[in-house]
Amino acid sequence: MTPVELSRTVLHAVRRAVDEGELSVTVPERAVVTPPGPGGCGDYATNVALQLARPAGQPPQRVAEILRARLLDEQRFTDVVVTGPGFLNFSLRGTATADLVEEVLRRGPRYGHATTGFSGTAVGISCPAEVRAVVVADAVSRILRSQGHFVRTECEGRLAPEWASVLGTDVTTRGPRTADTHARSADTHDRAADTHVRTPDTYVRIAPVPAPADPLPLGRDAARWALLHPAAHDRPKIPGDHLVQREGNPLFRVRYAHARTRALLRNAADLGFHPEPGPVSEADALTALIGDHPRVLAATATHHTPDRLARHLLAVADAAMPLLPAVLPLGEEKPSAAHRARLALAEAAGTVLAGGLSLLGIDAPDHL
Repeated sequence: MTPVELSRTVLHAVRRAVDEGELSVTVPERAVVTPPGPGGCGDYATNVALQLARPAGQPPQRVAEILRARLLDEQRFTDVVVTGPGFLNFSLRGTATADLVEEVLRRGPRYGHATTGFSGTAVGISCPAEVRAVVVADAVSRILRSQGHFVRTECEGRLAPEWASVLGTDVTTRGPRTADTHARSADTHDRAADTHVRTPDTYVRIAPVPAPADPLPLGRDAARWALLHPAAHDRPKIPGDHLVQREGNPLFRVRYAHARTRALLRNAADLGFHPEPGPVSEADALTALIGDHPRVLAATATHHTPDRLARHLLAVADAAMPLLPAVLPLGEEKPSAAHRARLALAEAAGTVLAGGLSLLGIDAPDHL
């Protein structure tokens, strides 16, 4: 069961409780499902009972118990536990990892993107004519489009040509705001789809702490990471160690983890076996982070914080590295179902890293 499927299951339980008269609430459009926080347990948790308690006129723990009774009917849970003030915690059966990996590999780099096309709001983004602001605005627009929003991104002053040619930004100088301005897209798929004419429903101004020096000598990938990885209120380090290939460089760790997953797929093919999703009990942290990727993308889009996505990719990379040495059989060992399942999970991790880096406008090479 993937986080998206789990969210639907929770909402179905809410709907049943409403239909049966135990809850008098409007069924929400979405139940947020995340890895358990401190004091939680199991594979995933949701705060939907706390969300519904006030409109239901009941204590959160009572709402949680009402929902728990219905969720226990699901055969895909080994247990559902109420913790804290009313969090529902889910323990999934052994197919959870396989289901998640299958979804990631099916969706590819667009895992976590909106599945309904351009159905969100139209957003007008503006930024000052400063290199970091332009790069952040460009990344925010890419992420918003991944969540189904129409986006128009404009700069309030003169753009340096190198910001587009070297850093790959797709921002225009602000002109008159008219209903005839087309939202533009961050990749070729979205360019073909984003043909609607929309007047922005909301406007966002992006103005992070400016870059202390010219990032262009770093090149596109390192410069974008240097400007996007720090939070908007933090001062980026230019030049920093963004070009150094060592563990202390976060960008290197993310790209190296991705390259390792690609190398493992090549090596496994040489050995005559291929990825096959299955249970991987020794990689719970990695599985939880991959499952959390759609929520991170949605939160990044909502709060206009590409640094959130960058930190998430670093967490995925760091969680993947301990798994990778166990993916291939050693010596005369024959490939087993466990090796195929670990290879599939590694491929899923690499897919998340590549897709996330792409939204930041950064390349994910297969070789480093």
